[in-house]
Parts: sequence; structure tokens; C-alpha cells
Amino acid sequence: MSSVKEGFLIFLGHRVSTLRHERGMSQLELAIEAGVSKTYLSDLERGKRNPSAFLLRRLALALRVDPGRLLEGL
Repeated sequence: MSSVKEGFLIFLGHRVSTLRHERGMSQLELAIEAGVSKTYLSDLERGKRNPSAFLLRRLALALRVDPGRLLEGL
């Protein structure tokens, strides 16, 4: 995996984790709301998954944020 891609995925995972914590949600709660497994969400938060745009939208809806917020600051 290229360092740019890896850096992006780590950034995105950290952003999802931070927003989840700010909302007081567990990984299981967010996973259920977004329609993914807890394992997938855990991998995503650790920068091990490359989610589709559709999944980013579902995560944003579950976190109750604008989808652009997930990529803010890149």
C-alpha cells in the first residue's frame, strides 16, 4: 500500500473514531446504524479498510454529520 493511501486511510479512520467518541457511541452501535460489522468498523478505524463513497455516506448519516466532515482537513 502506498504511503499516501495508507496515510489517508489512517486519517479517515481516526476521524470516524473521533466523531464516534464525541457522540458517545460504541463501535457496535455505529456499526449497526451504518449497516456494517463491528469487525469492519474496527478495521476501518485502524486504517485497514478503504470504504466506498456509499459507505462514507452511511457512516456520516449514522454519526449525524455532513459527509464532507469525514474528509475535512485532508
